[in-house]
Amino acid sequence: MAGGTRRAPLIVAAVVGLGLVVGVRLLTGGGGSGTSAGGPPAHPPGQTGCTVVHLTASSEKAALLKQIAQDWNGTEVDGTCAQVEVTSKASGGATDALARGWNEATDGPRPDVWSPAARSWTGLLRQKTTVADKPDLIGPTTPPSIANTPLVIAMPMPMASALGWPNKALGWGDVLRLAQNPKGWASIGQPYGRFTLGKTNPNFSTSGLNATIGTYVAATGTSSDLTLQNLADPKVQQYAEAVEQAVVHYGDTTLTFLSNLQKADDRGAGLAYISAVAVEEKSVWDYNQGNPSGDPATLGKHAKPKIPLVAVYPKEGTLLSDSPYAILQADWVTAPVKKVATSFLDYVRGDKAQQKFAAAAFRGFDDKPVAATSAGNGLDPRQPKVVLNPPSPPVLARVQALWSQQRKGAKVLLVIDTSGSMGDPAGNGDSKIDLAKKAALKALDQFGPKDDVALWSFSTPQNGSLLPYRELVPFTPIAAGKAKLRQQISLLTANGGTALYATARKAFRVMSAGAGTDRINAVVLLTDGKNEYSPDQDVSSLERELSPEDTSRSVRFFPIAYGSDADLTVLTGIAEAARGAAYDASDPASIDKVFTAVLSNF
Repeated sequence: MAGGTRRAPLIVAAVVGLGLVVGVRLLTGGGGSGTSAGGPPAHPPGQTGCTVVHLTASSEKAALLKQIAQDWNGTEVDGTCAQVEVTSKASGGATDALARGWNEATDGPRPDVWSPAARSWTGLLRQKTTVADKPDLIGPTTPPSIANTPLVIAMPMPMASALGWPNKALGWGDVLRLAQNPKGWASIGQPYGRFTLGKTNPNFSTSGLNATIGTYVAATGTSSDLTLQNLADPKVQQYAEAVEQAVVHYGDTTLTFLSNLQKADDRGAGLAYISAVAVEEKSVWDYNQGNPSGDPATLGKHAKPKIPLVAVYPKEGTLLSDSPYAILQADWVTAPVKKVATSFLDYVRGDKAQQKFAAAAFRGFDDKPVAATSAGNGLDPRQPKVVLNPPSPPVLARVQALWSQQRKGAKVLLVIDTSGSMGDPAGNGDSKIDLAKKAALKALDQFGPKDDVALWSFSTPQNGSLLPYRELVPFTPIAAGKAKLRQQISLLTANGGTALYATARKAFRVMSAGAGTDRINAVVLLTDGKNEYSPDQDVSSLERELSPEDTSRSVRFFPIAYGSDADLTVLTGIAEAARGAAYDASDPASIDKVFTAVLSNF
């Protein structure tokens, strides 16, 4: 790697994260025109009998791969037109789906090619299939990379400068010192309040897992192989747990943090939301272009931030998201499909496609920096100095297990809409409330031993009550309260109207009264409708109340827009005001997956 990079001698294996899957199949109808440099001529658009590859890819590159595929589709391979269809799926979700047996009804198109965010996912899949005595879908060789981007600690420029950036080497140790100091930023004479960290859930996200691995490596004080013996050291565990205590909340993707930061920056509060967030280098570039989603279609449609982010490359070492391209060794991947997949790989690694990756701030598959990785973009082409390989699968599995024990605890209020429309049919003989109850019951198992959970239901006032919300289970540790939560969720019935604003307002006040900095304080609110409660119709005052100037005891809102009649725009506004994220479950059948995504924040 350029800039004096050295690779620490860690064993190559599986790292879990968010990814996309792309597959190849036989399809009628040609794709768009396009040809690889020096390759066969493009097949005329509209030609039938094309060989189609379904490719599942990780979210940070899926939209870009779609563009590249559109340029290439219609190319002839062995005299037959070829087409690649790209879909997006989190790396962790795709790993689990491939390991258990892909279900197109719930998992999307079955991939012929899988490109997760990092090759560690492919190692983890090998481990899962081996343990289950299932065929190896990856094969004996390491899949080739199509692009690279290192994990960094992204910080608003003034905050990073206060720590000595860019002249001083910084890392997880600096994060830990500020996180542990009760004075926070004031301990170094800065007015930024408490030091807060954003980090994705390592069971879902590559950046979250890489950050967790990096923290453990930093805790050992070396850049050598991370071992099970290292992880058993109480001092190493204490170090990692201390870093987790700085987390404001977790997330299923880094976009939650970057979008919230953009909204804060738009309001002139770019230094009030978060001190640092673990993301890929490429995401820093995206944010600084005003395009935190990284979708090429939205580039240039929002102003650049007033306060840009800069990339801190952890001095203790960091890992790469190296985007492997795995042609699956499965019986559904036919010889013609493999030929098309191989041809597309050649195109993706060719100059034309690599220029598109470079324009989006991905480094080359050979690890070389590109023009976008410049100081003007908050990046450093000379970094990272130390690149870590992911640990072996047993060590990786132990890292995830330890994180589940050491992560910051949460205090979560579940609020479920029980208005009459929740009784509407949702398909397969179930009503919307039936599906929501099943998903909520299953979701309870995602809470950890440190979490306290409460349950409310809401509709318009009924049975002589003056209030539209009803406390069904008070806050209680999940282990002690799970049985009661299950019972009360099972008893939910649909009746009445939707008292959305009054319920959200009361939930926020109750949570704020008991919020502390030692917990993630959050409200998860599921609703299938719009506000129908006349005593409280002022959404603007609600949003103002959810955005207090004092953020030291922040309460995050994570609304779920359930069904096609839910007001996603209003729910998004509520989420943004409370520095959370709104989730779209307009298809009631998706509620199980959405609940999983929501609870990954804790």
